[in-house]
Amino acid sequence: MATKTLTITEEAYERLKSHKRKDESFTDTVIRLTESNEDVMKGFGALADDDGFDEAAGRTRDDLDDAFDERRERRTSER
Repeated sequence: MATKTLTITEEAYERLKSHKRKDESFTDTVIRLTESNEDVMKGFGALADDDGFDEAAGRTRDDLDDAFDERRERRTSER
């Protein structure tokens, strides 16, 4: 296998070293960190067909609105 010599800063070396596992070489670490096996678009739209999500989000918003209104009323009445 051919090799290349790279010059990196101390900071870059320390960052890379912090990701290195005990059983890995630096080459293994660089390869592991730069692999792109996952499709970054895979998760987009995952909740689009989930009717329960819309309902739960609405309830959460209502709960937060109610809590905000209660705090505002308490502060107004304390003045």
